[in-house]
Amino acid sequence: MTSISRTLVQDGGKGALNGDRSNLISFSSRLRGGRALAQDVWSIYNAANLPADCINLGQGYMNFPPPKWVTDAADEALGSVLPNHYSHPKGRIRLRNAIKNFYEKSFNRDLDVETEILVTSGANQGQYSVFTAFLEHGDEVIMFEPFFDQYLPSVTFNGGTPVYVPLHPQADDGTPNNNNWKIDFDELRRAITPKAKMIIINTPHNPVGKVFTREELEKIAVLAEEFNLLVMADEVYDCLVFDGKEHVRFATLPGMWDRTVTVLSAGKAFAATGWRVGWLIGPPSIIIPTLAACTRIVFCSNSPLQEAAAAGLEQATERGFFENQLKEYQGRRDILLSAFDKLGMKYSHPEGSYFVLLDISRVNFPEDYPFPESVQGRGRDFKACWFIALEIGVSSIPVSEFYCEEHCTIGENFARFAFCKDEETLRKAGERLQGLAKYLV
Repeated sequence: MTSISRTLVQDGGKGALNGDRSNLISFSSRLRGGRALAQDVWSIYNAANLPADCINLGQGYMNFPPPKWVTDAADEALGSVLPNHYSHPKGRIRLRNAIKNFYEKSFNRDLDVETEILVTSGANQGQYSVFTAFLEHGDEVIMFEPFFDQYLPSVTFNGGTPVYVPLHPQADDGTPNNNNWKIDFDELRRAITPKAKMIIINTPHNPVGKVFTREELEKIAVLAEEFNLLVMADEVYDCLVFDGKEHVRFATLPGMWDRTVTVLSAGKAFAATGWRVGWLIGPPSIIIPTLAACTRIVFCSNSPLQEAAAAGLEQATERGFFENQLKEYQGRRDILLSAFDKLGMKYSHPEGSYFVLLDISRVNFPEDYPFPESVQGRGRDFKACWFIALEIGVSSIPVSEFYCEEHCTIGENFARFAFCKDEETLRKAGERLQGLAKYLV
């Protein structure tokens, strides 16, 4: 036996003698803590696992293109020289100027393109860079449940400890209303310990569709100030707020600019989620350390698509783009909701984003239905969503995935449906969903 082989055996590499060399090197434990190795909903409810004609309303990607004038700008950038090379790690100056000009009014302040704006490779990478820049091992991060699933591994990979505070769905008179998802502020206060470093606020909220009220945000602001918390305001759906609801930028509340980083997304704004272009807005004390982390993670973001995103922001107001897009999304939302109304099923009426939570507690599926191993031993909503996908032909996402194990029963009554699809697809899905009637109790 060679010395190398002896070392492998002594270190647990028994496969070397048996011919199995598939797990010679142990991976980091942080992958377990962040559920990164677990089979997630995106792989379970994947087109490859579902019938070929199943309509995908589970995943939040569009089945229509970005506006042509934005893709034309991408083509123009690809056809020139400089946008095909490295950009400054802060982001291309044209895009930073466009961000400044577009957002200054809603932030009620002048924005410095050098120290208060950072372009990132999608909103998710921007968030990750903030965690990298500010979390020490053991720092606690407050997350409202249900939470966007990327928060969890992004926090744990950077040494943070998630602390979960659930939004509570309230009993009501049957009228769909997302104000019925409430924060228990006593519970929130109890969750904040001396180890707490950050709190994440997602408004409009994925997956609930809730737009946090000014009163709620002001109460959170009081706690952020009292406990000196860094606030991550995930506002990527800021351009999708329906029915005249007020979207309050957390950073504009008294005293909150100095402790808040706002996360925004070109992908959500311009139906271009695959472009992976986002941006952060905040004070230099947050942006500069985050830039240092971001530079080491990706160095810079996609150059030609930054130019396209800049063109989008530059022309959006003149074209009335966001006003028209909002009307289109509201129409899409109402097509899907009308299908649920015809079934007499309860749902959380989306005030923002492009998701709706359907109450699936009345869906009765056979206990002996041939469910795959991937949904066994998980919440009831996993089985209900699988059953609906195979028997009705419309896929959705089980909401318990967006909770910690302790609180997952809160989400088991709901399935998330995305309405970021064209109207024809939504109408067809609505027609298929009427087939649920025979399975309701």
